[in-house]
This record gives sequence, structure tokens and C-alpha cells, in this order.
Amino acid sequence: MNAPKQYPLLLVRQLNVNYPLPGRLPWHAPLQLKAVEGVNFDLEPGETLGVVGESGCGKSTLARALVGLQPAASGAVILNGKDITRLDDQARRQVRRDIQLVFQDPLASLDPRMTVGEIVSEPLENLCPELSADERKARITDMLERVGLRADYINRYPHEFSGGQCQRVGIARALVVRPKVLVCDEAVSALDVSIRAQIVELLQELQKEMGLGLIFIAHDLAVVRQISHKVMVMYLGRIMEQAPVDDLFAQPLHPYTKALMSAVPVPDPHIERNRERIILEGELPSPAEPPSGCLFRTRCHYAHDRCARDIPNLRLIKPSRSGAACHYAEEIERAGS
Repeated sequence: MNAPKQYPLLLVRQLNVNYPLPGRLPWHAPLQLKAVEGVNFDLEPGETLGVVGESGCGKSTLARALVGLQPAASGAVILNGKDITRLDDQARRQVRRDIQLVFQDPLASLDPRMTVGEIVSEPLENLCPELSADERKARITDMLERVGLRADYINRYPHEFSGGQCQRVGIARALVVRPKVLVCDEAVSALDVSIRAQIVELLQELQKEMGLGLIFIAHDLAVVRQISHKVMVMYLGRIMEQAPVDDLFAQPLHPYTKALMSAVPVPDPHIERNRERIILEGELPSPAEPPSGCLFRTRCHYAHDRCARDIPNLRLIKPSRSGAACHYAEEIERAGS
């Protein structure tokens, strides 16, 4: 008898998300904007995947597709062995409690007409109807205290809180149903540096307590390095590089990753003044009309004729599961070693 197939907590395979666009002229066929194309990754309990890239690279679309807010054109999102992209609305509702999203803007994501208690209670009422009123109240109070808010805040409104406190409310709302995966879409980008550090530390503590799988989308590479176990670099909807966090920051293998790393300031003023920066030339191409071959070739100083012809696949370059979608990744590795 064959043993049942073992899946990671979250397994994403060949995920594609498209947006329809009108043709250039009324009689032209409609176009498809490929916002996310061929994304693959897996996530284990207690593990954090950092997702980085410029604005417009598909990070937020990926987050929305993972939680079902944006339909996938094709591919699979397998949560606990079940492909949630193939479920109808009723079946999806039953698994929705297992994957939750924390939004980018802490204040805009909260209904100003609802109290904190009502905001945090809403997902319990919708996704955990088996709980009694007393059980819901106990869970709400416990979760507010776990995210660093007082229980008597339950009757206050969002406008009475700071941005950091509002983000704690958003985290409490996402975690109150006890999900297995938490997707944080730029969850700390709108916060002050000191508050940002507090929220990151809070997420790490809750992850250890609850065994959460965490997908952390951010622009700040320093925060990504602090919180992540592995990192995925995206550009125009595709993965450019994917690697364990220490490998990625020690030796990036893709020219785009090297450029992103070059933009991170170094705390030592002598090193910061004298180090060579990689400046990307040109604008980010339109995702509606991407370049042929390698998507990054129009801004890459490694680009050759082959880059315009052939689309580079994400290939395993190092035994530590570091992969890069670049025809010349091996040459870049040798140059950096």
C-alpha cells in the first residue's frame, strides 16, 4: 500500500494571475497583463518567506491570489494538501481561516464605523460560527493582549489609535481565527522605524508561539533579512532569484538582486562613502508590453544577444537550494567568489 503524499504547509506551483486589458483600438483583440507568471515556492510551519522587488513587480497581486481575493488564471495553491484554487465559494470559506492577510495601510484596512471588538470579532463570526459569544469574547481579549493591546481597548474606534496600534489590531484580526499561514503585504512599510521594529518582533514571537508559516512582503531589505528564512526576488511578475536568506545576502546570483542589495545603506560611514553602487538605468518596463527573452535585460549590464532571444528559467545554481533566472548566473557566482 502506497503511503499518502506528504505536502509542505503551503505549496505553490506555476501560479499565474492575469488582468484583462482592452486592445489598442476598439476592433483589436483584448490583451492580457501577466501580473504573476509561473511562481513556484513552498512554505513549512514556522518558516518565513520574504518577498522583495520594486513597486509593480506583482508582490501584492501574489498576496491577494494566495488568500483568494484575486482569482488565479492557472496553477495551484495547495494548503495542507488541498488545492484551494479549485474550490467553490462554500468550500473555500471552510479553509479561509487557515490563511489570512495583513494589509499594507493599517488605518485604511479597518472600518472606522466599527469598534476594535467588532473588527476582531467579525472573522470569528464568519469563519468560526461554532464558538459561543463568551468563547468569542475570551478569544478576542486574549488576542488583543497577545499583540500588545489592552483588553479595555475593545470599545474604542480605529481613529483613537496610532498607526502602530492600528496595525496591531489588523494583526489581531488576522490571527484570531488561528490560521496556519499569515501573509503580510507591506505590513510595516507605513510605520515609523521604532514601531516597525516592534511589529517585526511581535510577528516573530507569535510565529514561534503558533507555528505560523509567514509570507512577508516588503521593500525594506534590512527587515526582510531580519525576519526571513528564505527570500524570493520578483521582477515584472516572475521570480528572478530564490535562496536561503544568508546565501542571498552573502552572494546574490542575479544582476537584479545585486542592484537591490547595492541600494541598501551600510551603517559604517567609511564603507558607505567608498563602496560602488549599481545604478539601474531606464524605467521599469510596462507589464502589458514586457521585453522579449529575459524581462530584466533592458536594464542589465550583463545582457547579451541570448538574453533577448531566450527566457531564462529559474535554475538551481548552488547546493543550498539557491536558484536564479539568469543565463549568466554561474559567471556571476564565480566573479563573486
